[in-house]
Amino acid sequence: MNMANPLFDDLVQSLKEARAIARGEAAASRRHALPATDVKALRQQIGLSQREFAQMMHVSVKTLQNWEQHRRYPTGPAAALLKIVAHAPALALESLQPPH
Repeated sequence: MNMANPLFDDLVQSLKEARAIARGEAAASRRHALPATDVKALRQQIGLSQREFAQMMHVSVKTLQNWEQHRRYPTGPAAALLKIVAHAPALALESLQPPH
C-alpha cells in the first residue's frame, strides 16, 4: 500500500474488487433490488395504450412488450420510475407528458 496516498490505494482496491465481481470471481457485498412491477396491469390501470405508455417511459414499444410478457424486466431508472407511476399515477402522468 502506498503510504503517501491511501485514498488512491483504496480506489485501486475497489476497482480490483469491481473487476472480480464483473468476472463472476467474487460476490457483490450489496445488491439493491426493487420488487417486480406488473407492467401490463399498471399500464392498463392508468388507461394508456402500449404506444402511449412506451412514449411516456421513453422506451420502445418492443421493450414495453418484453416487460409485459416477462421476457425482460425493467431495471435501474426504469424500474424506479415504474414504482413512482404505481404509487402516484396522476402525478407521474402529469409530470411525464410532453409539453403542449
